[in-house]
Amino acid sequence: MRHLCRPGCRCSFIPPVIAEHLARKGVDDARVSYQQSRKMREKRKATAAAVSMATFTGAAPVGKSDRLVYDCEQTWQQRLKLVRGESDPETGDADVTTIHNYAGVVRDYFQTVMGRNSIDNLGMDLILNVHFGLRYLNAFWDGDEMTFGDGDGKIFTSFANSLDVVAHELTHGVIQFTANLEYKGQSGALNEHFADVFGTAITQYAEGQTASTADWLIGDEIMGPTLYGEALRSMKEPGTAYDNDLLGKDPQPGHMRDYFSGPEDNFGVHINSGIPNKAFYLTAMEIGTENAAYIWFSALQKLWPTAQFDDAVAVIVTAARELTRDGKVPLGSTQVVRSAFKAVGLPVGASL
Repeated sequence: MRHLCRPGCRCSFIPPVIAEHLARKGVDDARVSYQQSRKMREKRKATAAAVSMATFTGAAPVGKSDRLVYDCEQTWQQRLKLVRGESDPETGDADVTTIHNYAGVVRDYFQTVMGRNSIDNLGMDLILNVHFGLRYLNAFWDGDEMTFGDGDGKIFTSFANSLDVVAHELTHGVIQFTANLEYKGQSGALNEHFADVFGTAITQYAEGQTASTADWLIGDEIMGPTLYGEALRSMKEPGTAYDNDLLGKDPQPGHMRDYFSGPEDNFGVHINSGIPNKAFYLTAMEIGTENAAYIWFSALQKLWPTAQFDDAVAVIVTAARELTRDGKVPLGSTQVVRSAFKAVGLPVGASL
């Protein structure tokens, strides 16, 4: 079942601050990837078509979501060649196999755990493009489909081979069909935050991890041999994910006192997301990742495009209170959530 979707953000996994830093360091693949990403953003703005936004009902309606994997054959064209459908056998291409499997994991998590039928809650097909471009150093959700580059094999490996990358980007689609958070400033940082939340929650769920056994790193699986051991973000300790000559130093703050107020990164969408990320980590360590994710997902249904950090705090705390009342999360969850946000400089009722 294929559904058109409303215009959404063109959300890339590699933040612009990293892409720009690599380009300045003379990494030609990064320069080409960054230029191509800008072209894709402009194309998306020119061609997006609006339709009604699906709403969360708490129970998945009838509908069938298929996985459709396309091979771009290292061109810059999406949906170039359909190589695997929902029930088709493996093709022998490792990236096709992996992305097909990981997309199924993400879809099944939202269906089974959150009661949501695919991205739009109406059984939207998952369109997945692999081998996009020549050594393309990124992956992105463009409002309609997912696209993955192969990386250069040195700095970054294939973006299709990381579950948290796939889950993060597909969650941008879920966000688009729920709160539809505007991709700039605090609302954009919340967009990235929720994508990180479910990127890590789905990875922990699929791999049988707990909050205490998970590493809470985002993007560590795509690091090539040049940067092995680094990551793109740390939800446990924002600002510590990487520190090297190629990428620079992780700029994420973990507290509002270090809030980034510059215009870069669309006014800090990938940077300031570290603040609510830390609050989620603190919450999960107390009540478990699955319970924390359930609270955050409930809140996501009630946010709106221009929501700011203080709005999100109020809505998340309210969601915790309601779910505690209904016996769906442990007693004391409301206090845990409130304390977690206070610990990162976001007390309930604060005016930012």
